[in-house]
Amino acid sequence: MLRRLLLSFLFALPVLTVLRAGTVPPELERALVGFRAEGTANWAFIQTTESGGKSLVEHFDPSKPEFSRWTLLKKNGASPTDAETKEYRERLSRRTTGGTAPSVKDQIDPGTCELVSEDVERAVYRFHLKPSTNDDRSAAHMAAAFTLHKPTVTIERVELSAFEPFSPMFAVKVNEAKTTILYSLPTAERPTLLQQINVHIRGRAMWIKSLDEDMTVTYSEHAFVGKKPAVQPPAPENPARPANATP
Repeated sequence: MLRRLLLSFLFALPVLTVLRAGTVPPELERALVGFRAEGTANWAFIQTTESGGKSLVEHFDPSKPEFSRWTLLKKNGASPTDAETKEYRERLSRRTTGGTAPSVKDQIDPGTCELVSEDVERAVYRFHLKPSTNDDRSAAHMAAAFTLHKPTVTIERVELSAFEPFSPMFAVKVNEAKTTILYSLPTAERPTLLQQINVHIRGRAMWIKSLDEDMTVTYSEHAFVGKKPAVQPPAPENPARPANATP
C-alpha cells in the first residue's frame, strides 16, 4: 500500500506548474510547464517490473482503447498462461475503473522550496509536503526533490523520500521510504521520456511483519504512436503565378 502511495504521489506531479509565482525559481518554473511525471504523451513502451525475485513485462500503447492499452508479455521470465492472462485482464479492468489516486498538487509547500545543490549543468530543488487530509500521517515526513538539467530546461530526476521515520497508520512503522523516477534528456529525434522508477521501503507492521521492499520499474523500446502533423506543400516562389507557368 505504501509503495502505491509513493508511486501515485509521483504520477500526480504535472500539476506542480500551478505553484504561486515568485516562490519557484524561473528556470525551474519553465521546466515544469511541460513536465509530465508519466513521461511525454503519445509514446508506447515496454514496462519491466522486478521485485522480490519476481518480474512482470508489459506493453503499453496509449493509442488503443482504454481497456486494451496494457498487454502482459511475460511473467517471471516466461510467456503467460491463459489463466494468468485472464487474471491480468480482470485485475487491470478493476484497477482502471478504480478510485482517483492521491494527488500531490495540494501538498507541495511553495514556501519550503530550497536549492539543495547546483553545478554548471544541473540544479536540485526540494519541497516539503503538506497533509492532504486530517488523517494524512505521511506527508509531513516526506519531501519531493527535482533535478533540473539547465541546458535543456528539463526535469531529469524526481525523488520522493521520507526525511525521518514515521507511522502512516496504527501499528505500522516506516523507517525508510524513497521513490526515484528518472527521465532521458530530449534530443533532436525524441522528447524527454520516462526511463526508470526505483522504490525502496524499510519498515514493519504489527512489530513483526516486515514491509521491506525494493522494486525497479524499467521503461524501454519507446515508440511514437500519436498523430504526426500533416506536411504542407511548399508555396510557389510567386504566389500570383503557378510555379510551372511560363513568362
